[in-house]
Amino acid sequence: MDVIANNMANVDTVGFKRDEATFQARFAEAIEQGLEQEGTGTIDDIGGGVELLSVTTDHSAGPMKLTKIPTDVAIGGEGFFQVQREDGVFLTRAGNFTIDAETGALVTPEDLAPVLSEDGAPLVLNPSQGKIKIDHRGSVTQEDPTTGQYAQVGKLGLVQPASLGDLVKEGDNLFRPLAETQPVEEDRRIIRQGYLEMSSVDPTREMVSLIETSRAFEANMKMIQNQDELISSLVQHMMLS
Repeated sequence: MDVIANNMANVDTVGFKRDEATFQARFAEAIEQGLEQEGTGTIDDIGGGVELLSVTTDHSAGPMKLTKIPTDVAIGGEGFFQVQREDGVFLTRAGNFTIDAETGALVTPEDLAPVLSEDGAPLVLNPSQGKIKIDHRGSVTQEDPTTGQYAQVGKLGLVQPASLGDLVKEGDNLFRPLAETQPVEEDRRIIRQGYLEMSSVDPTREMVSLIETSRAFEANMKMIQNQDELISSLVQHMMLS
């Protein structure tokens, strides 16, 4: 329920990737501790319910939203943007960037983490200069207002991990790579300026899952209560007899 609630809370968060909880059945506690054998049919062999196996991230692409904001960029295919924080380089699909008024760097809106170019350096623009253009391969150019000419600023550093399972959520729509990443090949880059990739959360699907989970939780609570009442009745019957 916590995982589903977090998904629903981020239904409008740019670039958010939904999580999914996976469960598995477990043995009764006595069997888990080696105090009883499986299949004995005793009161200590009635099952131990389920336990959380893992929480995995669904990296399916979210819908595109047209914003017409020059510093908004979306990835139409595979890959992640790179941002530099004090504790390392992180990956993100959220392209709602802005320009730092002091440094001119293209940064994230949350903590002003610089967006990296393909050579690993921050992409620095001139706030006093003209329009910004980002082509479909990620090349960034900026207009010189005096001449009307566009000069090359850099190129967005787009990378892809060997496995999406190597990514760990770190908050603020950032992922920490657990292994080395590789640059996305030139012909596989799809960058769309003035667009944002929105959350991959489907509110209807999450609401249905929340209702089903709530009902399952209530059913398990009733089962536990029934077992407690049954054991209590047996104990009282044994004491009276």
